[in-house]
Amino acid sequence: MADPGGLRDELTEALDAATRSAHRYLGGLDRSPVVGADAVAALDRLAGPLPGTGDGAVAALRELAEVGDAAATRSGGPRFFHFVAGGATPAALGADWLTSTYDQVAFSWVSSAMGARLDQVATAWLRELFELPDAYHGFLVSGATMANFTGLAAARNWWAEQLGVDVEHHGLAGLPAPSIFTSGYVHPSAVQAVGMLGFGRGNVRRLVRDATGRLDLDGLAAALHAADGPAILIANAGEANTGAFDPIAEMAELAQRHRAWLHVEGAFGLFARLSPATRRLTDGIDRADSLACDAHKWLNVPYDCGFGFVRDPSRLASAFTLGTGAASARGGFPDPAELVPENSRRARSLAVWATLRAYGRDGYRAMVERHLGLARHLATRLAATGDFELLAQVPLNIVCFRARPADVPEDGLDALNAALGEDLLRDGRVYAGTTVYRGVVAFRPAIVNWRSTEADVDLLVEVLRELLAQRLSA
Repeated sequence: MADPGGLRDELTEALDAATRSAHRYLGGLDRSPVVGADAVAALDRLAGPLPGTGDGAVAALRELAEVGDAAATRSGGPRFFHFVAGGATPAALGADWLTSTYDQVAFSWVSSAMGARLDQVATAWLRELFELPDAYHGFLVSGATMANFTGLAAARNWWAEQLGVDVEHHGLAGLPAPSIFTSGYVHPSAVQAVGMLGFGRGNVRRLVRDATGRLDLDGLAAALHAADGPAILIANAGEANTGAFDPIAEMAELAQRHRAWLHVEGAFGLFARLSPATRRLTDGIDRADSLACDAHKWLNVPYDCGFGFVRDPSRLASAFTLGTGAASARGGFPDPAELVPENSRRARSLAVWATLRAYGRDGYRAMVERHLGLARHLATRLAATGDFELLAQVPLNIVCFRARPADVPEDGLDALNAALGEDLLRDGRVYAGTTVYRGVVAFRPAIVNWRSTEADVDLLVEVLRELLAQRLSA
């Protein structure tokens, strides 16, 4: 084939082929297994040496779609309960197609006024959705990992300033080890961000009062009192195994009393603010100095997209400025890339804007409350079987449990549940992963996908019971 510049006429046919493939895939998403039996083997068809002469756009897309139909994990479907992964609402998916079509470089106002302005609008709408203070500045990044990194970079700037150092200019050399306190609920991505920022993952102190990881508030107060220098607190809104929350309001009080920075990791738990039934879990979150969340979880926009907020955006400007000193002519607003780690930025704001415009605050509240009901329904179904044991309360959207048939001794339960977890993933009809909670192997399905229904949750119970019976009879 020739230089693609000479094949412009392929564009319409290529887009039509992609549209037909997308309709076929999405049309079966509610019925298809999460993973097909020949998924891995099908991928070998895409391997081999680099073609010398290509076959053109339509042939390439047809081959990719044929393999994709067989190999793609239906993580956007209603029965993918693993990893707290959402799907893509119709509005978000359509906007994501347009994002690729417009191909905006959301680096600056000059590179894309549309990308820069919609960053502002989308994050302002998110701030309104969660009823956060008007003073908060929002930002869009690839996910909660980078949102944690961004918020904690602002914390690092503040921390070093308290010690009289411009850390972005001089670095961390010669500074004392930071005091970073959290509970056992802390997500690995927050600890990862601490390490990437040069603070040292070993300097994160987990203050816990029981095997579940609940925060030791008295221990935190004592640690802050004894801290030699400024401290950073990481509060956790939605623990990944159970959906449990740290006492954020009490942590905010301690942060204020000891002049500490409060960062909240709320990858999915921030959405608890949308329902009157769960809003109390987030009390105090509006007092945080920074917070992080995922959009590709409960907001249900396509991967990858995360967001966060900081109370003082000048911290971000100090942490991430390119040093050009250039402010936009659009009212003096800084360029988006001056406030986040990424310079090469996809216009993620289009999907965020479109889904919020399509469904609004009421639509998202209704979806969250439907998911809360599904989690309670799942817990009730599991408890009624007699073969499964709930390991924690269900404060939000995650149900933590394990198989505990009467004829299996305690010392055999971990092996049984680990094997049952492998059976479930291998079966592919429903997806839910295992974890270790309170020292035992457990399941932790999370319900955040806009498509999920009671029938999907019931199927999880039915498949688990079927696989458990097979394993016990083997």
